Amino acid sequence: MRNIPALPRYRAVIAALVFLSLSPLVWAQETPPAEIPADTAIEVPVIAEEKPAPYDPQLVRLSEILGSVQYLRTLCKGDSDDGWRQAMQQLIDREAENEVRRRERFTAAFNRGYRTFASVYTTCTAPAVVAEERYRAEGATLASEIVARFGN
Repeated sequence: MRNIPALPRYRAVIAALVFLSLSPLVWAQETPPAEIPADTAIEVPVIAEEKPAPYDPQLVRLSEILGSVQYLRTLCKGDSDDGWRQAMQQLIDREAENEVRRRERFTAAFNRGYRTFASVYTTCTAPAVVAEERYRAEGATLASEIVARFGN
């Protein structure tokens, strides 16, 4: 019996493994797509058309403020209450219930506000307390202006 060097045998094994791993891809390309019977109903999810409100920029800012205050209150007051997060969820549910893009914008603004202060403050300091007070005041003013201008 003749001794075959080990290296060529491994090359053959690797080549066979590569061929076997690629062969399903080749077979998949050769098979025609399955026919869908004409009487089969295809369900398409209904997504509500986005209706941006004229006050969306103010709501985005309010969302950012809510995120900021949520972080600062938790940091400085040890307030584990998720009241600000719940307020944000209510705002999203009421304003953009079935509108995916609006929900994403509001959520992104909340997270941006939260992360902005999380990247600056790791402990409660006097400037953090002042920032929280100012943001709460700005949020209250903004909410009042939205209701006064666009409310029913």
